[in-house]
Amino acid sequence: MQSEIVASLILEREEAWLSRRDIAPLRERLKHLPQLEGVSVGLEGEAVSLFWGEIKEEERQEIYECAKALMPWRKGPFWVGDFLIDSEWVSAKKYALLEPHFDLRNKDVADIGCNNGYYMFRMWGQKPKSLTGFDPSPLCRTQFDFINHFIQAPIRFELLGVEHLEGYGKLFDVIFCLGVLYHRSDPIQTLKSLYKGLAKGGELLLDTLMIEGEEEVALTPKDRYAKMSNVYFIPTFKALSHWLHRAGFERVEKLEIAKTGLDEQRKTEWINSQSLEDFLDPCSHDRTIEGYPAPRRIYVKAYKGA
Repeated sequence: MQSEIVASLILEREEAWLSRRDIAPLRERLKHLPQLEGVSVGLEGEAVSLFWGEIKEEERQEIYECAKALMPWRKGPFWVGDFLIDSEWVSAKKYALLEPHFDLRNKDVADIGCNNGYYMFRMWGQKPKSLTGFDPSPLCRTQFDFINHFIQAPIRFELLGVEHLEGYGKLFDVIFCLGVLYHRSDPIQTLKSLYKGLAKGGELLLDTLMIEGEEEVALTPKDRYAKMSNVYFIPTFKALSHWLHRAGFERVEKLEIAKTGLDEQRKTEWINSQSLEDFLDPCSHDRTIEGYPAPRRIYVKAYKGA
């Protein structure tokens, strides 16, 4: 069970962050979303899909304008009635890659860095015992609440980071940590937090940026990587394996290595900002704009001992 200290921290963060000047008007818009009956949910295709029958034009317009106000949408896509939230990332590609490697039925599951909950909505289809997302972004939480207003899935979304896992008061059978590790200045400490958040015999599914090579090394960008200032360490698989070993994991399984392509990350009308094509060298998409190797991701599964 959660301690009173943790419960107080969660409440304080929600009250402070969801009342921020840039977020409060968006939270107010959620209150005006229509209550629709007969909503059906599709979780099998690329998009998390919400369908309903006939609604009033003003209700449809309120839903659409609310979705637009919540930009940028990074993860998705989502079909919301008759319009598509075409997110920057086609997140279905990552989910399809990982899905053969996990079974969530009747398990306590956490998604660390869950963004707007796209992966959790997909995971919900496997009928886990519980599903909890951790992400400190109040905009992501608001996007999640927008989608879940219609789905009403029994999913918790905590405005917490990976560093809060250890004291959260609950252990998880499966933890997902997708696209987070390279944003952390201390990757081994991050992996230790993930390890401590797992129950005995638990599994971690992780993806991170990687560089090729057989040496036990990591790229450390000087200032930016693909225009991102918060990228600290990009390891080889061997270096990542050693980090996981130092964090306590008994076994590491390499699932896949995949280069990020323009069919997976691209600019759409739902982000209004730059995307992958702008982050790469215009003369060679094998390099970032800074001259580093272009984004390539490694997917691994790590095991905690029983």
